[in-house]
Amino acid sequence: MDTHQTHHEHETMDHSTMDHSKMDHSKMDHSKMDHSKMDHSKMDHSEMDHSKMDHSMHDMSQPISMTGQDHHRMMIADFKKRFWISVAITAPVLILSPMIQLFFGYSLTFPGDKYIVFILSSVIFFYGGMPFLQGMISELKRKNPGMMTLIAMAIAVAYLYSSATVFGLPGMDFFWELATLIDIMLIGHWIEMSSVLGASKALELLVTMLPDQAHKVHVDHVMDVKLTDLQAGDIIVVKPGEKIPADGIITEGESYLNESMLTGESRPVKKAAHDKVIGGSINGSGSFRAQVSHTGKDTYLSKVIKMVEDAQKAKSKMQNLSDRAAKWLTYIALTAGFASLAIWLLLGLPFVYALERMVTVMVISCPHALGLAIPLVVAISTTLSAQHGLLIRNRTAFEESRKITAIVFDKTGTLTKGEFGVTRYESTLSAYSADDLLRIAGGMEQNSEHPIATAIVRKSKEKGIDIPKPEQFNSIAGVGVEATIEGKSVKIVSPGYLHEQHIAVPEKAVTSNAETVVFLMIDNQLAGFLALADEIRPESAAAIQKFKENGIKVFMATGDNNVVAKSVADLLKLDGYFAEVLPERKVEIVKELQQKGEFVAMTGDGVNDAPALAQADVGIAVGSGTDIAAETADIILVNSNPEDILALILFGKATYRKMIQNIAWATGYNALAIPLAAGVLYSTGFVLGPAVGAVFMSLSTIIVAVNAKLLRIKTT
Repeated sequence: MDTHQTHHEHETMDHSTMDHSKMDHSKMDHSKMDHSKMDHSKMDHSEMDHSKMDHSMHDMSQPISMTGQDHHRMMIADFKKRFWISVAITAPVLILSPMIQLFFGYSLTFPGDKYIVFILSSVIFFYGGMPFLQGMISELKRKNPGMMTLIAMAIAVAYLYSSATVFGLPGMDFFWELATLIDIMLIGHWIEMSSVLGASKALELLVTMLPDQAHKVHVDHVMDVKLTDLQAGDIIVVKPGEKIPADGIITEGESYLNESMLTGESRPVKKAAHDKVIGGSINGSGSFRAQVSHTGKDTYLSKVIKMVEDAQKAKSKMQNLSDRAAKWLTYIALTAGFASLAIWLLLGLPFVYALERMVTVMVISCPHALGLAIPLVVAISTTLSAQHGLLIRNRTAFEESRKITAIVFDKTGTLTKGEFGVTRYESTLSAYSADDLLRIAGGMEQNSEHPIATAIVRKSKEKGIDIPKPEQFNSIAGVGVEATIEGKSVKIVSPGYLHEQHIAVPEKAVTSNAETVVFLMIDNQLAGFLALADEIRPESAAAIQKFKENGIKVFMATGDNNVVAKSVADLLKLDGYFAEVLPERKVEIVKELQQKGEFVAMTGDGVNDAPALAQADVGIAVGSGTDIAAETADIILVNSNPEDILALILFGKATYRKMIQNIAWATGYNALAIPLAAGVLYSTGFVLGPAVGAVFMSLSTIIVAVNAKLLRIKTT
C-alpha cells in the first residue's frame, strides 16, 4: 500500500480534522445517558411509543421533526408534576387513615374526616392514576395486559370499594394503599420515561454531521446556500477542515478525507478528480470542487439514518421481565378475585362479605414489592456498572446480555486504537540506533500534518525523544520529503523510490500489506524504515480468549480492506471476519447470525456501526467513539476495553439472577396472600384482612430491597 508516495504534496493538511479521537467525542455527556435508563418498550402508553414517531429524518431536505421529542418531554414533566402533587396529597390521607392509626397506635378523628379522605383520594386517583388507567386501555386494545393493567385494576378496585365504604357499605377503606401505590408507580414510570428520550438522539446527531450551508458555485462566483437548496448536479466548493455537505464526485482539486466515522476505514483516504465523496465526512487541508450526486433521502448518511430508525422500531417490540410477570399476575388476580366473589356467594355468605374478599384479593395482587423488584436491582446494577466503566442505557438489553452467544466487533477504535500509529521501526545502519532513526524522522516530519507525519511525531513524543529542527525542507512530488538535519541530507521516501533507485528493500521491512512502510535515507544511504498501521489494543487478544472460554463466538466486521482485516483476525484468532463492510452489510451480518440462532452483541464506535448497534440484540458502543454510536447503543464502554464486555455479560447474569429472586419474593407474597385473602382457611377461623395484608406487603417490600442491596456486596 503505497500511500506515502504523495503524502507531502499537501504539507499543510490539517490532520486534526482527521483524527476522530479528537473530534470532541470524548466529551460524551453522561447526563444524557441517565444511568438508570430502561428500555421504553415497556412503556405501554401507545401515545408514548417513541419508536413509532415519524421523525422525517431520513429525508435530509427536511429539518428534524422535534414534535415527538417535545411531546415526550412534556409527558416526563407531566409525570413528575403528578408525582409531587400526589405525594403532597398522600400525607393527610395517611394521617387520617384508620388502618395507619391502628398500626401506629394513635387516634385522630373529627366530624367529616372520612369525606376529606375520600375527596383527597379522589384527586390522587383521577389525577395521579390517570396515566395508568389510560395505559390499561392501551394494553387491552392490543390484547397484551401488563404492568399498566395490573396497576390500573388494583387502584380502580381499591378506589371504587373504598368510596362505597364511605357512603354506607360495611367494611374498611383502602385509600391509603391506593395513594401509596399510585405514588410509587408514578415515580417509577417518571424515571423510565426519562430514558425514552435518548432513543431518538442517535437520529438527531446523525443529521448534525452535515453542515448547515454549502458553498455553491454560481456562474463566476461562489455563494453560500442552505443545504436544503442543493440539487443534484450543483457544483460545490469544500474548504479545508470542513464537513462535506452532500454526496458527490470531485471535479477539481484533491485532499485527504476522514471517512472513519462513516465507512470504518481507519486511514484518511486520498481523494482526487473523479473520486466519490460522502456527505458528512471531514475534509483535510486540501480544497476541492465536487458535483453533487445525491441530496435528501438518497444520500449515504440519510440511508444510515433510515436503517437506524428501522432497527430501533423493530427492537422496541421487546418485552421486559417485569411486564411478563405483571401479565401473568393480572390473569391470576382477576381469576382469584372473581372466583372468591363467586365461591362465597355460592356458599351463601352475604354479598358485602364476598365483595370484601374479592377486593382484598385484587388489591393485594398488586403489591408494592413488584413495582420495586426490578427497579431496585436496576438502580444498583447501573450504579455499579458505571463505577466499572459500563453505562447502561437500555434495561431490557442489559437483562438479555446473559444470553449472548456471538459478538461482532468493529475493528477501528474497538479492537484497535482507531488511529494511525508507528508499529515498528528499525535501523539498517550500524551508526544509528532505532531510536536515532525515530528522532531524525520525527524532526523531518514535525512541520507536516499528514497522517503518517503526525504518527511519527507522536511516537517520538511518546518515547520522550527530543527531535531536531529540519533545514531546507522540501517536498518531493510523488516521492516524499527531504531536508538537512544536523548537517546531513535526509529523505523520507516510499518503497517506490527505492525501486526507482535500484535499492533493495530489506526483507524484514515488509511483513504485512496491512502496514504502510516508509524509508529513511541519510546521505543517500538507506538508514532504516518505519512501519505504520492502526494499532491493535494490547488487551484485545486476552479479551477474545476469555470470550471463547465462555463459549462466545467472536467475529469482526470492518470497513478496512481484506488484507488489513485478515491480518487482525489472524493475529487475534477470531472465529471469522468481514472486510470492506458498509453499514447496510453490518446490519445483514447481525441479522444472518440472528437467523442462525445466535444471540448477537455488536460493538462499535462509529456512525457506520450505528445501524448494526441498533439491530443487534445487545448494542455496545465504546466511549471513545461518536455520540451517534453511543446514543444508538444499549450499553456504553467508557474505557473502550474489550475485556469490559465480558465483565458486562457476567454481571448481567448476576443481575438477572437477582431480578428473578426479587420477582420470586414479590410474587411469592402474592402466592401466599391471595389464597389467604380469598379465605381458604375460613373454616379454621382465619381470614387475611386488609391490615394484616398490609403488614405482609411491607415485609415483602423490605425483603426485596435488602436482596437487591446484596448485589452490591457480591460485586465489591
